Amino acid sequence: HLVFHAGGNTERMRITSGGVLSIGDATPESGDASAPTSLYLQGGEANMIIKNTDATSSSNRQGIAFLNSSGTRVGTITINSSATGYVTSSDYRLKENVTDMTNATTRLKELKPKRFNWIADETNTLVDGFLAHEVSNIVPEAVVGDKDGAEMQGIDQSKLVPLLVKTIQEQQTIIEDLKARIETLEG
Repeated sequence: HLVFHAGGNTERMRITSGGVLSIGDATPESGDASAPTSLYLQGGEANMIIKNTDATSSSNRQGIAFLNSSGTRVGTITINSSATGYVTSSDYRLKENVTDMTNATTRLKELKPKRFNWIADETNTLVDGFLAHEVSNIVPEAVVGDKDGAEMQGIDQSKLVPLLVKTIQEQQTIIEDLKARIETLEG
């Protein structure tokens, strides 16, 4: 290990023999931080601060870029002078077998929104959300991990947005059809 000390004998950073850079913790947790070339940060309120001095109101600059194994950019966290954007690839050139979505309302009705508090939240503040395993069969691309697996499941709620939009469109078509029928009956 390569170990950096500050203020006497207090360890502040280390690079393990396996290639993990650990800042603020001499023994990073297993899992993602144990993989070669990973970064593990431990600290207080702001573990990492990203400042891009080129970000302006008219220009988005990348704070973090995510690349797949072949080096293709698949997402970014962008910064401008007033906002942060979380961007996932969506370019048509990356997609194939594109078809219109159908039966969105039927699928949406299968979702089971819940109201709950987090176990780790000592204030027991109620929040709205989903249980990942209940979403996994309806919108599988929104869920990461396996029910009762070694790692806790997670959900990317933004993956539910296309289903919500299509459901609204389907409902709007029904509303417009009913409105036209009523106008015909009244006329």
